[in-house]
Amino acid sequence: MAEQHPPLSHQVVKAATAVTLSGSLFLLSSLTLAGTVISLTVATPLLVIFSPVLIPAAITVFILTAGLLSSGGFGIAAVSIISWIYRYLTGKRPPGADQLEHARMRLASKAQEMKERAEG
Repeated sequence: MAEQHPPLSHQVVKAATAVTLSGSLFLLSSLTLAGTVISLTVATPLLVIFSPVLIPAAITVFILTAGLLSSGGFGIAAVSIISWIYRYLTGKRPPGADQLEHARMRLASKAQEMKERAEG
């Protein structure tokens, strides 16, 4: 069976649309690059003048942000763990409880095996 191709006019419209969109995006990226270069050129003398103040301030902001984000992450992790333990202890079978039971059984059987080996 022969493949059906879309009409030529449809292909021309798709190509024209692709060229127009890619040209617009290329123009936008060029303008963004030019704006970035101009901004950096204007800002560089200010950064050099204020660097004794800006660098310690940036380091401080980075450390504060990292500390707040990590403390929030640790808090969320702690609440999740406490919630999981609560559901496990109340018998609600949270995800992973079966693997935990399997590991506990294997550990208990190995401990019993080692105990028997040590005695006999």
